[in-house]
Amino acid sequence: MDPAEVAGRLLEFGVGLIVVSGGEPLNQRTRLEPVVRSLRGAGIAVEIETNGTVAPGAALTAAGVRFNVSPKLAHSGVAEERRIVPEVLREFTRLPGTAFKFVCATASDLEEVDALVARHSLENIWIMPRGQSPEEIGEGIRALADEVVRRKWNLSGRLHVTIWGSKRGV
Repeated sequence: MDPAEVAGRLLEFGVGLIVVSGGEPLNQRTRLEPVVRSLRGAGIAVEIETNGTVAPGAALTAAGVRFNVSPKLAHSGVAEERRIVPEVLREFTRLPGTAFKFVCATASDLEEVDALVARHSLENIWIMPRGQSPEEIGEGIRALADEVVRRKWNLSGRLHVTIWGSKRGV
């Protein structure tokens, strides 16, 4: 679709916030920028969910986009040099309102998050349990809660999984 058509369809929702997610949206930054400009021009807040391996670029940061950066952890199976890009993480730490979200399978994953937070001076940390069903999410959040609270981080469920299960496109 043409970026103007995408923006028009999004504006039809009549909401005050659009969250762009799925894959790595910043890989399509040149097509995303005109959509964001249209949304922001209409007074719509925009958040972009990114894995933190691609820099946001001046146009998106100038537009006042908020970034939710979710670097993959070792349990993802992705090699560290492909999932952790220090210079890009540094760039995100300089942007106001950036949140760093980590999907954790077990409480031991929090040690890896501790190391990333310390190494890259990350703030506004959110922890989310891994899971594809409401039951898995519930078990995961209970397993993580005490350690997340002790670290004074934020804990979040996965509302979309709780509501729709593992359904894609919601």
